[in-house]
Amino acid sequence: MFGRRAILAAASLPLLPAIARAQSDWPNRPVRIIVPFPPGQASDIVTRLVADELSRRWPQRVVVENRAGGAGSPALEAGARSAPDGYTLIAGTSGTLGVNPSVLPRLPYDAEKDFAAISNVAMVPLLVIAHPSLPYNTMQELAAAARAQPGALDMASAGPATSQHMAAELLMLRANIRFNIVHYRGSGPAIADVIAGNVKLMTDSVASALPHIREGRVKAIALCSARRVPQLPDVPTIAETLVPGYEAAGWSGLVAPAGTPPEIIHRINADVVAVLRDPAIAARIASMAMVADPGTPEEYGAFIRNEIAKWREVARAANVRLEG
Repeated sequence: MFGRRAILAAASLPLLPAIARAQSDWPNRPVRIIVPFPPGQASDIVTRLVADELSRRWPQRVVVENRAGGAGSPALEAGARSAPDGYTLIAGTSGTLGVNPSVLPRLPYDAEKDFAAISNVAMVPLLVIAHPSLPYNTMQELAAAARAQPGALDMASAGPATSQHMAAELLMLRANIRFNIVHYRGSGPAIADVIAGNVKLMTDSVASALPHIREGRVKAIALCSARRVPQLPDVPTIAETLVPGYEAAGWSGLVAPAGTPPEIIHRINADVVAVLRDPAIAARIASMAMVADPGTPEEYGAFIRNEIAKWREVARAANVRLEG
């Protein structure tokens, strides 16, 4: 057996220099990033920003390929099946990598095994907002009202299993309160009904809600993020005021197909981190009410695993399921 292994090892030796050369001159052709959403969505915007900056740093262009639909599953499946050579990257998000594994019964990819983490790119803070006529201004007051009449308060949702919906379900689970969740087809129709006063509450992204808060059409109750945000410095977090340790946010990062050489993963990570730590880039991301969030591949991998575990608990407790 030892002799056979030695022969096989010797036979593979001529391949090693070719593999090493392929890694050392990477990238020698354009790199694509698959985004599982249409142009203009938050993940698409920050991915394109990073792609443009990487194109300036690398000798090859970085192109963004939008593959929308199917809750992001077709795009992630395509990415998982791509060659693990560093020429295909995927924008992994809170939905596609964090929530989908628990709410889609026939997911065509394994969020933990089919991808190699590179780095998170941006966090998308969420918050609880209300129509100005709602007589509650703090999470303590809101929770007391919800406990007094479980399910009596309607809360708008951007749709089943969206980050906004899951943040609300996590809040109800952790705080032991109950709202009546009213699902809409997207954040736009939901917040329009909150502004009209037809539904009094909603969990939404800061980016979506901020213009309406500034115009007084809705009021901010509390942030779902772990920390306050500079756009709303006086708005406390749910963790501060009601549920210590509570945290829910949208996010978007970069992953590669599993098996991509570690040398390439760390090369991409170093350049992505450098881009996100550029004060001008971080400021552009902040101007969109998002937060640049660079880290190591190991940190991002651990973060994804923790998100999967958190949302699996919520999905089971609230019986959240999607068709597909």
